[in-house]
Amino acid sequence: MNTATAANDEHIRGTVSAEEWAVRVDLAAAYRLVALYGWDDLIFTHLSARVPGPEHHFLINPYDMMFEEITASSLVKIDVEGQPVVPTAHPVNPAGFTIHSAIHMAREDAHAVMHLHTPAGQAVSAMAEGLLPHTQTAMIAKHNVAYHEYEGIATDLDERERLVEDLGEKHAMILRNHGTLAVGQSVADCFLRLYFLERACDAQVKMLSAGRENLHTPPQGVEGKVEGQSPAGGMAMVAQSLAWPALLRKLDRIDPSYRN
Repeated sequence: MNTATAANDEHIRGTVSAEEWAVRVDLAAAYRLVALYGWDDLIFTHLSARVPGPEHHFLINPYDMMFEEITASSLVKIDVEGQPVVPTAHPVNPAGFTIHSAIHMAREDAHAVMHLHTPAGQAVSAMAEGLLPHTQTAMIAKHNVAYHEYEGIATDLDERERLVEDLGEKHAMILRNHGTLAVGQSVADCFLRLYFLERACDAQVKMLSAGRENLHTPPQGVEGKVEGQSPAGGMAMVAQSLAWPALLRKLDRIDPSYRN
């Protein structure tokens, strides 16, 4: 990022509400965490969050920055078509917002939407059986995972209706032959749901390397038991009150510049 762009970004905080700034800090933190865990894909894929208020405005990454560079000020505010609503020195990628806009517009609880292309997520998305209930993490995530068939690179606005229909009321999705996605009431909630899904996919790829014949299938009924032990509302509470503050402390120890 050049000096002029950085200087322009620094003026953002004084022009937005305290509520929007808090969301900006959380979303910038999520971008840094995605990079920290090795889930990023150069400048591609997106994490978005709804701006508090009556307008249908959202925050998303500037298209010219690596996830490890993103700060609260550098996030771009866009409308439902992916177009900037305030002047910005950064390029934006409207096509990349197709998936996000569909979910933000259709789900009142979709305050954050995160989409990744990790190798493990893509691998599971290409498996006929999808996510297997062979690990505790997978069982926690699986009952809340939807599937969407691959339709090519997501630039067709007509695909938004099918994305929403396939997601339904669930909070995570495996995009076939593509990657993973999570939806949350907050950035914290969304990130934790994505973490469990990605963790489950990573474990599945590793366990299958031993061969299907060597897998231990959990006892009958235990998958349903785990589902009952992990209610949807509990995930949001654990994320907001416990996991997210700990993750922010982790980032602050490493590099607190995401807060700028």
